[in-house]
Amino acid sequence: MKALALLALAGVSCMVVAEEQSTPAHAQESLEVERYEYAMDLDIARVIESPDIPDVCQVVPVQMTYEDHQGKRHVLEYLVMGKGCSNG
Repeated sequence: MKALALLALAGVSCMVVAEEQSTPAHAQESLEVERYEYAMDLDIARVIESPDIPDVCQVVPVQMTYEDHQGKRHVLEYLVMGKGCSNG
């Protein structure tokens, strides 16, 4: 029984080490959050992470992560209307 527990612990440890090594280096760097302003000239080549709109009835800030055409990552914060309002 002890051998089985040791084997399971060793397997979990290997999975954790493999997961840590597969994390890209650029994901570990902290990115400065840019706040969107009307008529900003954005260079968005690829959206990496787009937020889920909160289920509230008010304007809320959300953040989107994207890459520009040079491959540099950015985090953009902008305001959206929550999807929790109803017309009824």
